[in-house]
Amino acid sequence: MSQTVAERATEHVSESARQASCATSAIADALEDGVRVVRRAAKQGGDAAEEILNDTTERIQRNPVLTVATSFAVGITAGTLIGWMLRRR
Repeated sequence: MSQTVAERATEHVSESARQASCATSAIADALEDGVRVVRRAAKQGGDAAEEILNDTTERIQRNPVLTVATSFAVGITAGTLIGWMLRRR
């Protein structure tokens, strides 16, 4: 026998609720995966920054005179370029 309007409406509402539940679960899983990826990337970025800092510290300790001379040369070069650019205006 044919279904009544109320029965069909109930079926549609039930199906819509099931689909909404599935969509909610999929979104929650995607968000959880995204958070996991961001945390991993942040940890790897922090580890890389720490490694660069440690390498730089070791290099400075091994060659302090070269470090000071290089810093001085970079400063003089940057100052000269900035002064030259400002003078041209």
